Amino acid sequence: MTAPPATRLPPTRRLGDVHVGDELPELAIEVTPTLVIAGAFASRDLTRVHHDKTDAQARGLQDVIMNTLTTNGLVSRFVTDWAGPEAVVRRLHLKLGAPNLPGDTMKLTATVRAVDEGGAVVSLEIAGTNAWGKHVTGTVELVLPKGV
Repeated sequence: MTAPPATRLPPTRRLGDVHVGDELPELAIEVTPTLVIAGAFASRDLTRVHHDKTDAQARGLQDVIMNTLTTNGLVSRFVTDWAGPEAVVRRLHLKLGAPNLPGDTMKLTATVRAVDEGGAVVSLEIAGTNAWGKHVTGTVELVLPKGV
């Protein structure tokens, strides 16, 4: 029996490759009941509106809603998929708005707002929108390796 071929990770972006105004490719994420519920349970958020549709509806919602930690994880995945495996997320500053509900699609976008070459820090402005409007907005700071 032979081992499967090794999967190669994409190279990590270097600080010299990134410029103010660069836009990350949009990432569309299908919001499913499984994503919402599994994200809540994985982050040990047992608040009923994240896993119990009946409870969510009793509170005036259409369905279960995505929790904050799942959103944070999806934003982190979005920026690190772009930046590469050596990038380090230094800070997330996110604000939630419209809920993410099953059956919707969240579209994540980001723009490079600042590059601090001394500290090798890239600041990204993030937005995640769905049919209701802006689900998440904010900034993410990444540390990238120096060089080109």
